[in-house]
Amino acid sequence: MATKLDKQLKRELEVDGKAYMLTISPEGLKLTEKGRRKGQELTWKDLLSGQQALAVALNASLEEAQ
Repeated sequence: MATKLDKQLKRELEVDGKAYMLTISPEGLKLTEKGRRKGQELTWKDLLSGQQALAVALNASLEEAQ
């Protein structure tokens, strides 16, 4: 049996030498650069619909290009 997600779970990860914080909560996911507050957020409902996930990925790729 799986453990129910009823509070935030934070994990640090490294991507291309940069540290990030991944927060998994009952509302969804949030990925931020370590030491920053703003990041990419995705709700579970949006992830399941698929359309919003595509928009989030597109926005993230456009922000990297700037």
